[in-house]
Amino acid sequence: MAVRIRTYREEDLPALYRISLLTGDAGGDARRLYRDPEIMGHVYVAPYAVLLPDLCLVAVDDEGVAGYLVGSADTRAFEARQERDWWPPLRRRYPDPGPVPDPAWDADTKRAHRIHHPEGVVPDAVVADHPGHLHMNLLPRLQRRGIGSRLLAAWYPRVREAGARRVHVGVNPGNAGGLAFWRRAGFTPIALPPEENTGRAVWLGRGVT
Repeated sequence: MAVRIRTYREEDLPALYRISLLTGDAGGDARRLYRDPEIMGHVYVAPYAVLLPDLCLVAVDDEGVAGYLVGSADTRAFEARQERDWWPPLRRRYPDPGPVPDPAWDADTKRAHRIHHPEGVVPDAVVADHPGHLHMNLLPRLQRRGIGSRLLAAWYPRVREAGARRVHVGVNPGNAGGLAFWRRAGFTPIALPPEENTGRAVWLGRGVT
């Protein structure tokens, strides 16, 4: 089954939401974890597709869109744009569960907290040398076929043109397959000072020049 890489189109957005959910549990299907099937996509993919569509690529096979790569050349600038243009309507839709995360919260509540309190997710030590970032997810039928490498090869020239020279990814520590992929793709661990190392993500970076 041939796979094409192309720029995101507006009609792709429902597929991106679905992929985000189906890969949202450390790379596996997260449908059992969420009452709201859209809340993962609200946080992790839709803002990129809507606000930075030129840096959003999709992988398409005969069944439709089955993977994506999204990102930004400047993480802090993108966060500021989200604060202005993306989070306000979602904050009206989802109640704020409170300023301090509770480990007992369910998955929906944790994502609602992220919507209301997105600051500090990416440590300063990460963006200091790797200001750009990306997220990539593929449905199982596209995995282990070289599609991730093709997406990266197509995306790097775009993010370079947007001004990035180094980029980072944050990976769930429980996603062994994802960590192995990023290391094969040339990403190396980014050292963090103890006060910024929460253990919730493994941060890796590489140059795109």
